[in-house]
Amino acid sequence: MEIFKYLEKYDYEQVVFCQDKTSGLKAIIAIHDTTLGPALGGARMWTYATEEQAIEDALRLARGMTYKNAAAGLNLGGGKTVIIGDPFKDKNEEMFRALGRFIQGLNGRYITAEDVGTTVSDMDIIHEETDYVTGISPTFGSSGNPSPVTAYGVYLGMKAAVKEAFGTESLKGRKIAVQGLGNVAYTLCDYLYKDGAELVVTDINPKAVERVVNDFSAKPVAPDEIYRQDVDIFSPCALGAIINDETIPELKAKVIAGSANNQLKESRHGDMIHEMGIIYAPDYVINAGGVINVADELYGYNRERAMKRVEAIYDSILKIFEISKRDGIPTYLAANRLAEERIERVSKSRSQFLKNGKNILNGR
Repeated sequence: MEIFKYLEKYDYEQVVFCQDKTSGLKAIIAIHDTTLGPALGGARMWTYATEEQAIEDALRLARGMTYKNAAAGLNLGGGKTVIIGDPFKDKNEEMFRALGRFIQGLNGRYITAEDVGTTVSDMDIIHEETDYVTGISPTFGSSGNPSPVTAYGVYLGMKAAVKEAFGTESLKGRKIAVQGLGNVAYTLCDYLYKDGAELVVTDINPKAVERVVNDFSAKPVAPDEIYRQDVDIFSPCALGAIINDETIPELKAKVIAGSANNQLKESRHGDMIHEMGIIYAPDYVINAGGVINVADELYGYNRERAMKRVEAIYDSILKIFEISKRDGIPTYLAANRLAEERIERVSKSRSQFLKNGKNILNGR
């Protein structure tokens, strides 16, 4: 990997390599863009096969956070940390304290949070060394479990997608297939059931299925049958890459709107469902409730304020559909454009401000 060419191609600002021999810490902090504000993104711990894979993952995820935060309307840029190691074997207090010191050394340019392979307890340890961390224990004034907030955002985004597809946001009588029944999906099903939707559900965990069937009168189906259900909406809330060559021909839904990350296996699959007339609510926009929730901690967490900010997801999804029609592009590209246009507007405004200030100093 020619790292500086890659950084230049996608306009990254900074990459920090962190090493602490005593604790065994080997980590990469990638900061993609801080036009809108400090970079916010989680700390992921994973058993990468090579150091190059770890670097590539940090860079890819940091850029993704730039788009997610911008599209969510947050005054935050995109960054990410990856820690090389087995999250089940290699963790120790010294490691996360060392990472906290590296983050503190960035002086607020980067704010971390929980991610794959890390926990609230890990964030608490980082917090011993820096204030630039979110997702810590509620005893320290954090937001706690983000799942209900994420679910609320998905619910609102789904209503926006339904309005685009059917002309009304009402979910009453709509048939919805929900794939995956974890914490976010359970709360989502609660919203949908109360709105009068008919639920078809699946999960690899029989107990999770049984709970939703009992609580929300849902119809259970086998995991491989969920795609071919005769429904209005398909809501993927489990694994990513589930919109692919094998599943697309089976889909009967008019709308795809769910909480899962990276739903499109490849970009071309977004092109395919667009050509089929399926209304797709881009995943990183519709599931942004979680990051909106932790971002509110930066102002002194207030649940009511966070939920109010999550309501902007509805308008963001509608705006994406407008851009899609305006520019004749699939919605996954329209989501990127929404984020890019916001970053560009702020960048131009800042440049003009600096230019005006320079002119005043020069007496012009």
